[in-house]
Amino acid sequence: MRPLRLDLAGFTVFRDHTTVDFTDADFFALVGPTGSGKSTILDAICFALYGTVPRWGDRRAIANALAPSCTEARVRLVFESAGARYVLTRVVRRDTKGSVATKNAAMELLPAGFDLSRFDTGLSPEDLGDVVAGSPAEIEEAVQEIIGLPYEQFTKCVILPQGDFAAFLHAKPAERQKILVNLLGLDVYGQIRERANGVASEAEAQMKACDGLLAGLTDADDAALAAARSRVDLLRTLASEVDAVVPELDRARRDVQTARERLTGLDAEITKLSAVRMPAGVASIADDATAARTAVAAALAAVTAAEEREEKLRGELTAAGDEAALRRLLDAHGERARLSGEADRLAGAVATAQSGHDAAMSALEEAHAAAARAKTVLEEAREAYQAARTTDAAAALRPHLRAGDACPVCEQTVVTVPPLSRASAVEAAKAAGEKARKASDAAEEVVKKRDAAARDLDRALAAARAQAEQVAVRLAELDGRLAYAPEPAAIERELAGIAAAARRLEEAAAAVRAAREEHRVAVTAAGRAEEKVRAAWRDFDRVRDDLARLGPPPADRDDLGRAWTALADWIAAELLRRREAREAAAASVAEADRATAGVHDRLTALFAAAGAGTPTDDPARAAAIAVERAEAALRRVEERRADAARLREKRAGHEREVQVAKTLARHLQSNNFERWLLEEALDSLVAGASRILRELSSGQYDLGHEKGEFFVLDHHDAGLRRAVRTLSGGETFQASLALALALSEQLAGLSTAAASLESIVLDEGFGTLDATTLDTVTATLENLAARGDRMVGVVTHVTALAERIPVRFEVRKDARTAHVERVGL
Repeated sequence: MRPLRLDLAGFTVFRDHTTVDFTDADFFALVGPTGSGKSTILDAICFALYGTVPRWGDRRAIANALAPSCTEARVRLVFESAGARYVLTRVVRRDTKGSVATKNAAMELLPAGFDLSRFDTGLSPEDLGDVVAGSPAEIEEAVQEIIGLPYEQFTKCVILPQGDFAAFLHAKPAERQKILVNLLGLDVYGQIRERANGVASEAEAQMKACDGLLAGLTDADDAALAAARSRVDLLRTLASEVDAVVPELDRARRDVQTARERLTGLDAEITKLSAVRMPAGVASIADDATAARTAVAAALAAVTAAEEREEKLRGELTAAGDEAALRRLLDAHGERARLSGEADRLAGAVATAQSGHDAAMSALEEAHAAAARAKTVLEEAREAYQAARTTDAAAALRPHLRAGDACPVCEQTVVTVPPLSRASAVEAAKAAGEKARKASDAAEEVVKKRDAAARDLDRALAAARAQAEQVAVRLAELDGRLAYAPEPAAIERELAGIAAAARRLEEAAAAVRAAREEHRVAVTAAGRAEEKVRAAWRDFDRVRDDLARLGPPPADRDDLGRAWTALADWIAAELLRRREAREAAAASVAEADRATAGVHDRLTALFAAAGAGTPTDDPARAAAIAVERAEAALRRVEERRADAARLREKRAGHEREVQVAKTLARHLQSNNFERWLLEEALDSLVAGASRILRELSSGQYDLGHEKGEFFVLDHHDAGLRRAVRTLSGGETFQASLALALALSEQLAGLSTAAASLESIVLDEGFGTLDATTLDTVTATLENLAARGDRMVGVVTHVTALAERIPVRFEVRKDARTAHVERVGL
């Protein structure tokens, strides 16, 4: 498995969309500060492939995939395995309840020559190749089939995460054996062994089944075959004899059938003829119809006479005059009398309103005069008030004024100072003015009231005059209409004559309705009588048609009674003739029954002699069925004998198959062939790892194994054998790296299956190495990458190592998200 492109969004520290392009990065380093997200890139690769990450510690803890405050995480990995390219996508979402689950997971096989840059422009499902898997469970099976490694072994051989780098070195022998079995494809031999055991078990079960079936075929022997053949011959003879007798039986049956049909026909005809009865009252039906038609004609004449009288009275009513016009004239006379009285009343009302209006206008003029006088008094009071104020102002200057001084108002020399007044002129003038103002306001209020009263009387006068004018106009119109009209008494006499003519017309109309009703009743009665006649003829025709095939005589269509009498006479004669013929037909039936019984007895004897039971109504068919059953029984015996032969042959084949499968399973037992292959592979792996470890440790250590456990030989301590668990941290890293590199180098030559370690990524340990060992490790990784068949990646903080690697992915993190930038070739 070689990663080609990784797309992240919302995954742990990579909140924003991030793309890591591994194209042509055969040897690369992930560098950056602690916590920036270097190891997260490896986590994303593991998560895309297997749905989990080693350092989460729980394969169900997928909530760790979400970046803080994100509700969705997307990881898309494009990788290459065995020359084919795949794209794998997983989407994790948090729902409204806080639960986190994988909502989408799919893997597609990309078309040959697919341009990976097209992922940057957006793709539809049609742009991709065939769907390999569409659910997490399907992806798990597909990834293990394509890469050849389950999750636990992938993290020990391809991506070696922090804390698991020495897992293969320190693994238990059984676990290490499982890893090698998967890597080398040796499980195929176990599968073959299991398949061989399954084939043997299945063949043994088939043998037992054959034995059970053979036990049920013991009755298919030679005696059973001979008995079946003898039975077939006997029944074939019976069939031939029955075929010879059957024509005679058919003739006898036909004779019986003919005689019975003749007898049955005569009985049916006698029954039909005996059931015919002449209806009662047939002769009176036609007389009733004739009387009904006469009544209809009389009723129609009465209707015509009543209608003629009604039409005459209608002409007289029309000539009597227009009742509506006369009533309108009478109403006009009444209205004129009423309006004359109304006109007199309105004339008095107008005169009264005019008198009141004149008095109100006089009172209003008097009020206006009083108001004018009050205003004059008010103006005089105002002038007196102003004069009093002037007087009081002059008096206010007198206390300080001396004879001979200049007057402060006119600047003239004062000769004599007037005496001071004890009372204030302003107060007296103010009181007089207040009294004059109240008198003026009262006069104005009287003017307003009388003015309002005058306007009301004016409107009342105008209304009275308008009503009087309307009445006068209407009276003039009525006088015009009634100028040449009759007097009311004459009009009432004419209306009385019209009413009498209308009453006579109404009586005539009632007589017409009564005559029409009598006619309708007569027509209905005539219809019922005619319907009785038609129904009687229908009954006659139905009876005669039912007897038509017996040849009844022609019917007289003019007289229903004579028609029924002729038919009744014919029926009596026919009944006598058919009763005589029935006696002869009954004798023929008895003779045919005796002949049929004799033939049937002969057939019964033939069936009894052959042991075939009792013959049915169709003896030839019964004999043929018996022959077919005997032949079928013979075929079953023959088939069972053939089945027994085939089962014996089949059992022999299953027995041989059991022997071969058991032998193969014994040869492929795990303690034989598979163990030998694993030991050879482990020897080769340890030899290669020991060579690399010797270079890394400057010749100090060799790696060995015994009984599934690893150990080192310390050449700096006289070749002392030491368990790998006694190594220091740096020494453990060297030994683990040697195993990982050897596994990566030698797997292609050792593996016979699909497992292929096309890449290896190391995520710890370089900081524990000294400069010399680090240089050796770097050179080893460079040589491995230079071969071109492996992608080699490291996660490191060591600057000296990172600078020697041609492609670096620098990872940095800001307050929001992590970023990746590719540096180098």
